[in-house]
Amino acid sequence: MKVAFIGLGTMGAPMAKRLLEAGHELTVHNRTRDREEPLSALGARRASSPAEAARGAEVAFTMVGDSPDVLDIILGEQGVAQGLEEGAVVVDHSTIAPAVAREVADALRAQAAWLLDAPVSGGSEGAHRGSLSIMVGGEASVLARVEPLLAVLGSTITHVGDSGAGQLCKAVNQVVIAGTYAAIAEGLTLAMKSGVDVDAVLQAISGGAAGSWGLINRGPNMIAGTYPLGFRTRLHYKDLGIALDAAAEQEVPLPLAAWVAQQELGLIRRGFGDEDVSNLARVPREAAGID
Repeated sequence: MKVAFIGLGTMGAPMAKRLLEAGHELTVHNRTRDREEPLSALGARRASSPAEAARGAEVAFTMVGDSPDVLDIILGEQGVAQGLEEGAVVVDHSTIAPAVAREVADALRAQAAWLLDAPVSGGSEGAHRGSLSIMVGGEASVLARVEPLLAVLGSTITHVGDSGAGQLCKAVNQVVIAGTYAAIAEGLTLAMKSGVDVDAVLQAISGGAAGSWGLINRGPNMIAGTYPLGFRTRLHYKDLGIALDAAAEQEVPLPLAAWVAQQELGLIRRGFGDEDVSNLARVPREAAGID
């Protein structure tokens, strides 16, 4: 298929590469233009704007930072919508407010195009391996058209409802990650401070009820006190803001998520916002005198 990919950051670049390697005709664009070069070297065409990238594409993928970025990249003066043909599909993998996803979907529908809000979970590892979990809001019939493309990117593709539902599902995901990472950090700090073999503890609890993706994939980093990038703390903090806003609208208290958001804000203000979000371990490690 003829596809476009706009947004070639930590997640977007490996996702675009997988589409190219799967044999699709790929056009790419990124605001920082030199990030297009590795994919261009593999055969992708470079476009000077999102509109140019989308021109002639059957499916245009977007993966950018926040709601204002999505509005600009898709609906802006040189946005994707300016290049779309009738019947084309935009798959937005960004994490944004559900209301913004619905706004973009309505705008594209008015020009006979479609939006799927399809945020992902699984970190940069999942983006490279094609093992992401993709949560999709929008028309089921439109999802059926692009599902073969999504299968290149993810091992779990779930239609969760109408436009905006994918974003709400991602908000739930980020709330669960917040509590999980905070609990892993505290538990492993207790093990380290107690003097037991913390690697053995990690192995033991990974096989039981405490086992999780976060424990297996981020536990060793928390033990080492190093936080190589998988998903930036500042982006998770932004996502928790979306979740907390959605919760406020529904009058649902999220005290744990709110507490984690405050810890992340502190880490960001100290200059740690571009580390992986597993750097939440800094909080109990420092309180316990390990760091």
